[in-house]
Formats: sequence, C-alpha cells, structure tokens
Amino acid sequence: MTIQSYFSKTYSEARDKFLAACTERNLSVESLLNPNAKGAQGEVLYTDVVRIGPADAPKMLIISSATHGVEGYCGSGPQTGLLREGYFDNLPEDTAILIIHAMNPYGFSHDRRVNEDNVDLNRNFMDFTTIPKTPGAYAGIHAYILPEDWDGEGKQAADSAMAAYIEQHGLTAFQAAASEGQYHFKDGIFYGGEGPVWSNEMFASVMAKYVSHAEKAAFLDFHTGLGPYGYGELIMDGTPEQKARARRWYGDQVTDPEAGTSTSAPLTGTLWHGTIDALPDTEVTFIVIEYGTYEITRVLEAVRGDNWLYEKGDVGSDLGASIKQEIKDTFYPNKDDWKDMVWTRAVEVVGLAMKGLNHDGAS
Repeated sequence: MTIQSYFSKTYSEARDKFLAACTERNLSVESLLNPNAKGAQGEVLYTDVVRIGPADAPKMLIISSATHGVEGYCGSGPQTGLLREGYFDNLPEDTAILIIHAMNPYGFSHDRRVNEDNVDLNRNFMDFTTIPKTPGAYAGIHAYILPEDWDGEGKQAADSAMAAYIEQHGLTAFQAAASEGQYHFKDGIFYGGEGPVWSNEMFASVMAKYVSHAEKAAFLDFHTGLGPYGYGELIMDGTPEQKARARRWYGDQVTDPEAGTSTSAPLTGTLWHGTIDALPDTEVTFIVIEYGTYEITRVLEAVRGDNWLYEKGDVGSDLGASIKQEIKDTFYPNKDDWKDMVWTRAVEVVGLAMKGLNHDGAS
C-alpha cells in the first residue's frame, strides 16, 4: 500500500481504514460513542481505542489524533499506517501501545477544530474554579474576531481594526491573545468551555482503564497548522523534570512555548494537563507533533472564518462551503509531498519515543 492510502477524505473513511487495520492485526477495539452529536452526514460519532501488548505493561506509548477535530486527517494517517505496516508487532514484553483515534470526532467529521459545544478541547483540561472572573487579552480582540458579516462592511471594519492591533502590538502578541485559551466568550475562538466536555471525560476514563497502572508513559499527540510546511515540530510540555527527559529522548529538536522557542504560544488547559491529572502516579513524557501547513495569518483567518460561519453565517450557503473548504485545506494540505513528510516524521518520532521509553535510565 502507498503512504497516501493511509490518509482519508472524511472522518468516516478514516475510521473505516483504522478499524480495518485493527481487524487485520486481530486487535480488539473499544468504540466510545459520543452521545451529544452527529456527524456532518448524520453518522454516529465514535472515539476508537485500541491497546497492543500486555494489559499490565509498566511502559506505554500513547498516540492520539484529532484533539483538534479537523487535524485528525493528519493524525489518523500515521495511526493507520503504523498498524498496517506492523510497527507494533514485536513489542518488548514490558511495553504496550495505546492508540486513541479521533479524540474529538465531531470536529473531525464537521471539519472544525472545536467540538459540538464550540469548545477547543485542547483548552478544556482545566480546574474551572481557578478561571479569573475578568477576561484576559482576548477581550481586546474579540470584536475583530467575530464581525457581523464575512463579505461586507462589517468584515472590512474588523479587518482594519485587527491590522491596527497587530501594527501596534505585533503579530506574536496577537497570536498569543487569540490562541492562549479564553473562558468568557462562548462565541469566540479558542474557547475553553465552562466545564469538562464529553471528550475530556472520555479521555480521563480511557487513561484510568488502560494507563493508570503504568510506571512510564510516552505520549504523542498529532496536530497541524503551525510552522514550516510539512515539518513536524516537537513541542514539549510539562514540569522541568519532564522537559529534561523530553530533551534526553528527542534532543535539541524539542521546543518549549514557555521558553519562547516554539511556534506555539503558551497555552492553558491542554491535553498535557489532562494527562498528568489522570495519571498522577505515572512518569509521563508528553510531546505534541505539530506539522506546519501555511503561514500563521492564513491559519488564524481559517479558524476565524469557521467560527463566524457557525455563529452568524449559513453553513449550507455557497459562502459557507467556501469557508469549510478553506479550513480543511489549511489544516490538512491534501498533497502527496505533505503526507510523505507527515509519515516519515511520525515513524521517526515513534522510534525515538520507544527508544526513550525503554532505554532512558534516568528517572
């Protein structure tokens, strides 16, 4: 099979390919139904989970996709391909693999980053009692983010105001204000919600069932949108000890948003927070593989357009179709060279994770 055949055009196709790969390997899959939403074609939505290796393995590699739904096209491809090509057929006796396919199946099916509640899952792993009552920097840009129209004077005025903000504060400050995570504007972008959403609670239950016994866990979470085209940036998160371990495993190529070395701004309520909350007794080494697509201005504009469409537009209109195509194209370049780069990097990083998990003598 070709590398390109591991990737898909829809959530349903991606799920079918993933399940077929599991069947070929005689793997038992747990399919977790999202009871709160249906897919773009009215289909039922599942997160599919498969463990490979001993149930009591003290070491585990976890590979997740579609935390940001539309980015699942990228993550699903390597998950399926690694199974098809037998990468996990001969594991060490003390090591298991856990693959979580489609963390946010609604967003995957509808080509959205957010879930059915307009919540960014990667900002939802929060102690919601600690959220400040006063909104942060996002409050200063929300009016520009969500104009009254997308093809008229409202959009033009918002674009002008946004350009002035960037001119005054810089693009990096604008990216931080937009993407850090906000909890006061339900109709805005990068909204973290007001409590744990279904995918959050599902994830905690999966960690408790499959991973909580493990002594060590390596976590790889697939994302797209930031950085050079096709390059898989390794973004680490964690405590100083966890970050030091990530540097041992992956070398100088790892980046750190807190240190200003990453294409990502520092974020709140991420999947890393959810992982360490769910696995307090497990030594976790967490990495986001962030595959670049296009320039940051296009990425933010695609997110902004999709948000406007569902808040003020008509998804079924010609304009709606154009906006939907743009967000899919922006987060999933449907090109052979990009898929080749995604696959090659994924195989490399999985190899480094397995080596680190099994040969890192430091605690």
